[in-house]
Amino acid sequence: MTEVNRPPRARGWTRFVTARPRLTLLAALVLTVLAVLAGSGVADRLGSGGWEDPGAQSTYATKALEREFPGSQPNLLLLVDSGGASVDDKAVAAEADRLTKRLAAEKGVVGVGSYWQADASTAPALRAKDGHEALIAARLTGDEKATAETLDRIAPSYRGAHGPVEVKLGGIVAVRHEMQKTIQEDLTRAELIALPITLILLVMVFGSAVAALLPLGIGIVAILGTNAVLSGLTRFTDVSIFAMNLTTALGLGLAVDYALFIVRRFREELGTGADPVTAIGTTLRTAGRTVLFSALTVAVSLAAMLLFPQYFLRSFAYAGMAVVLLAASAALILLPATLVLLGDRVDALDLRRLFRRGGPANTSGTSGTSGTSATSGTSGTSREEGGRAWGWTASLVMRRAPFFALGTTAVLVLLGLPFLGVKFGTADDRQLPSSAESHIVQQHIRDGFPGSPGGGLEVLAQGKATQAQYAAYKERVAALPEVARVDGPSVKGDSAYFTVLPKGEAVDDAAQDLVRDLRATDAPFDTKVTGTAAVLVDSKHAIGAQLPWAAAFVAIVTLLLVFLLTGSVLIPLQAVLLNALSLTAMFGAVVWVFQDGHLSGLLGFTSPGSIETTLPVLMFCVAFGLSMDYGVFLLSRIKEEYDRTGDHDRAVRLGLQRTGGLITAAAVILAVVMVAIGTSRVTNTKMLGLGIALAVLMDAMVVRSLLVPAVMRLTGKATWWAPGPLRRFHERFGLSEGGEEPSKGAQNGATSHDVPADYDGDGSPDASGDLREVQSTR
Repeated sequence: MTEVNRPPRARGWTRFVTARPRLTLLAALVLTVLAVLAGSGVADRLGSGGWEDPGAQSTYATKALEREFPGSQPNLLLLVDSGGASVDDKAVAAEADRLTKRLAAEKGVVGVGSYWQADASTAPALRAKDGHEALIAARLTGDEKATAETLDRIAPSYRGAHGPVEVKLGGIVAVRHEMQKTIQEDLTRAELIALPITLILLVMVFGSAVAALLPLGIGIVAILGTNAVLSGLTRFTDVSIFAMNLTTALGLGLAVDYALFIVRRFREELGTGADPVTAIGTTLRTAGRTVLFSALTVAVSLAAMLLFPQYFLRSFAYAGMAVVLLAASAALILLPATLVLLGDRVDALDLRRLFRRGGPANTSGTSGTSGTSATSGTSGTSREEGGRAWGWTASLVMRRAPFFALGTTAVLVLLGLPFLGVKFGTADDRQLPSSAESHIVQQHIRDGFPGSPGGGLEVLAQGKATQAQYAAYKERVAALPEVARVDGPSVKGDSAYFTVLPKGEAVDDAAQDLVRDLRATDAPFDTKVTGTAAVLVDSKHAIGAQLPWAAAFVAIVTLLLVFLLTGSVLIPLQAVLLNALSLTAMFGAVVWVFQDGHLSGLLGFTSPGSIETTLPVLMFCVAFGLSMDYGVFLLSRIKEEYDRTGDHDRAVRLGLQRTGGLITAAAVILAVVMVAIGTSRVTNTKMLGLGIALAVLMDAMVVRSLLVPAVMRLTGKATWWAPGPLRRFHERFGLSEGGEEPSKGAQNGATSHDVPADYDGDGSPDASGDLREVQSTR
């Protein structure tokens, strides 16, 4: 038997968490209050960018241009609408000139220019084709926080009516600021939606209002603790506002997962007549180890995002790892202490009795949703049927294993095919709802202005050069097929910059090709290219360079962890491949819905025709981790049954029978939380929430229920094989759920007479033994 299952260590941990439960809960309360104080106002310190590679050529050029030519990259645009008159009308021009001079005098604002002050070469790009709108451009200086503060200060003075003109604010600063406020508002609404629905579902799962409140308490502790961690991180590094959505979703979702698993096992042990402390000891040796193992696998998947340079992705790693580890810690420390104090009262306030006609409420076992019962023959028929249904499903799947394995795989691959047509882009104003002011401004510019006023490319030239050399370089750039116009150079000392306007969209394939062509164009000085398309090219390169390392990290560590759990060589390979396969529907749906625009009217978003470059990486890491979470729950119970009986098919069937309902309930609750996040008005957040919800449901209801038992039936006893050196390694260092020594059948290989009488040869349960199987807890 593995070392971790030795009674002294298990008893030691049980003593630690149950010796002074009231003191433990009091300490947790104090720490939670401190976390509330430390994490208050964290949203105001988070950034709304982070998609750029800080080490990229475009990032260097952007910073250099901001330092040396602050007017070269305006991040604030004032759309001046003349109300049907010409923008060249004297009254309109006079008011626009007044606004321009007033803006130039504002603190923290530089590089102010406008259509009315521009020279003949640049003015046309700042005037709408219909002649009724024109632009005032400026740059707000400083970091994201400083520019946001400047915008908050000056915006009320410029937004709205000014004599003959109406002014709206746009530009990247306005877009990001509006996005940050929208996310904060949406997150509050998502919590108000998710919390009551989650509580209702937990009551349906547990029956008891007391038991249902425990996962919510664990989730709230994890969320508040993570907010404090993020607040501390903002003092040392940039953290994205988007990470708060993941904090809420994983905090609630994983707390529910872990609490479901632990409370269910605790109630099973109470049902066998164990006292609360003994029940907690068994629970921690079994479900507790599974929770710890599950948390490690999820944290590993999220940690892979630390390998990417964009702080948008790194922020999700910070938030995700913190909330996972805090949820697991709370579930393994606070929850056992609470359960010891509650004892049998964990089943108090059985709200289901309100819907029953006569008869006492049964509070001694687990809900039928979990697929198990721990009573001594007092369980209701519905609870037995819940377990039987999952056992019957497993038996059916294993009898037709080739059909279910090939059919399920084919369907998942088919659902993922749209991802082959993915197009990567950048996050812009179209992330916001169409009613957002900055979205309206940018859409007017896209539709009504010539060229691409906000989407040009800047070429930074550094090194001594003559006017003739600048002119020759400008001619070479202008001759490129994707170039519409070249402006400049603007010269300062040994530096200069050119503005290059592409013929098409700011970030389409032609614009990205133009970036590469500009970087390959010969020049007698050093050149660096920046702009929206250049940032996208560099971001895609950074992700592509790190993606193999991140994938290898996730795969290798996951293989190692699952091997330590199971002692098998084949099961870790199956786990990685099947988990990856479970994500195909999510990726296919993301492209079909959010890139191609299907259901955009129903879901209320504007499709930009592309997927933001970092989103697939983020969604893979989160969804893969959650998939492993459910995989560990199932595999640990299968391994426990196999160690006990040595019967492979029976172990698979009972493993699914005893965790199928639990996994499904946890997946549904997590999906509810993710869908609540998906109600956001910001498209990236909507995509994240709805995509992860789909992945979680597909994994729990298709992969765990159909594909895993089918594949394990096909691999048979070979599933548990490992070469001698690895087997000895697992015996010494391995981790597994279960507190009993394996049977002789598990040690030596089961024979026909080792199979219990309630199991027939085709994998179907015999009805006469089903109650005994449902009641068995180990």
